[in-house]
Amino acid sequence: QVQLVESGGGSVQSGGSLRLSCTASGYTYSNHWKGWFRQAPGKKREGVAVIHNNGTTIYADSVKGRFTISQDKPENTLALQMNNLKPEDTAMYYCAAQTMRTNPAIQPLNAMRYNYWGQGTQVTVSS
Repeated sequence: QVQLVESGGGSVQSGGSLRLSCTASGYTYSNHWKGWFRQAPGKKREGVAVIHNNGTTIYADSVKGRFTISQDKPENTLALQMNNLKPEDTAMYYCAAQTMRTNPAIQPLNAMRYNYWGQGTQVTVSS
């Protein structure tokens, strides 16, 4: 059974840093995309940062220069280093993985591309 388990969320003040981790079990990260999404109350889920197995990364404009996504293939883990956090970064953060072919027209930052999701970890940034 495939499982994605996030950790590392918490509460920080504006300008602070957090590092999120996601560990996959039940499968090995495949030759597709994986990444981080977030959802704030009353808002739709949005892509934050994604990475392909070949190392290609894509970031949402709102986090460019502040967040860094990385993967550790032997350990089957995914990380998101978040620096200079802002109150608008407050949300539930989810790890997601694509393990099967999908419509190539669906962009990597689109949640519809991903078929496995973690349970989420809360990030709260106070001003």
